[in-house]
Amino acid sequence: MQPHLYHLLAFLVSAGVVIWTTPIVKKIAIKSGRVDLPGDRKVHQHPMVRLGGVSIFAGTLLALLLVWWSGGFGILPQSKEFEVWGVTIGGLAFFLIGLADDLFSLSAFSRLLMQSIVAGWAWYVGVQIEFLSIPFAGLLDLPGWISAPITIIWLVGMANSINWIDGLDGLAAGVSGIAAVVMLIVSLFMDQPAAALIAAAIAGGALGFLRYNFNPAQIFMGDGGAYFMGFTLAGVGVIGLVKSTAVTAVLLPYLILAVPIVDMSAVIFSRIRNGKSPFKADKRHLHHRLLQAGLSQRLAVLFIYALTLWVGSLALAFAGIPSGIAFVLAATVLMGYASWQVFRKARPS
Repeated sequence: MQPHLYHLLAFLVSAGVVIWTTPIVKKIAIKSGRVDLPGDRKVHQHPMVRLGGVSIFAGTLLALLLVWWSGGFGILPQSKEFEVWGVTIGGLAFFLIGLADDLFSLSAFSRLLMQSIVAGWAWYVGVQIEFLSIPFAGLLDLPGWISAPITIIWLVGMANSINWIDGLDGLAAGVSGIAAVVMLIVSLFMDQPAAALIAAAIAGGALGFLRYNFNPAQIFMGDGGAYFMGFTLAGVGVIGLVKSTAVTAVLLPYLILAVPIVDMSAVIFSRIRNGKSPFKADKRHLHHRLLQAGLSQRLAVLFIYALTLWVGSLALAFAGIPSGIAFVLAATVLMGYASWQVFRKARPS
């Protein structure tokens, strides 16, 4: 099989498994009473199943196992093999942490502690941020005692940032799917096929889940799905992009995932500024503010999709991909149209 066909195979298998298994997961969850009830911070008005992450995880894992069995990962050097296993097994652990929270409502401290331990293990086996890009000074090599906490914060932070934006129908799945497609393209361009395979599987699972999760949603992914996708995207960014010594490459994963990163950072800053715990849930996220401005769920989600696609196009241009500027121009036009629709639909203040 041609090498590039393995990436298509990973995408299609993951999407197919998700589309096939999600109704099954929904049926089992309803029979067992595993539903998410409406609440003050929640937009949905009726009980909803929030175990869709089971299907996303199953689709991604089965796709990667099939590619591995068919020789798609090729002969990797030991260090690269450890990195791939670090992302895969770390994603499994984050999924299980989220699933346990979906089923048993774990405390925030216990979730954070377990996530930090798993991220620390991932760093130990090779999923490491080894450079920082300093403006006008180039790259700064990081010793292990600095690399470890920075990597752990990145992995844990991204997992939680995807979970935090999972507040509207299809929002987290769409943002993750778009980011994964951009990471797939950039990883292939930078000759990182193993990272690209993981990105392809994540993209297929996330976009396939939109079949049931886009507004009006039939099922939610829950913490299990959000933690899994957030950690895996962060891991792919490390092993596929940050490992390069190019200054622009080091910045790429932060640019691709800028929407959830900026949203989480702004919310934490706002809570601290108002004397509240940064971990106390509220309605300060971008999607909440768009709803408060009078937008429909669907328009709010589509606007954030356009924003994610726009920063993704900037990443393609920074990576030096041919026609990158054309992608930026097209995404800018789309972003302009989406912004105009938001301006037109928003309530006067």
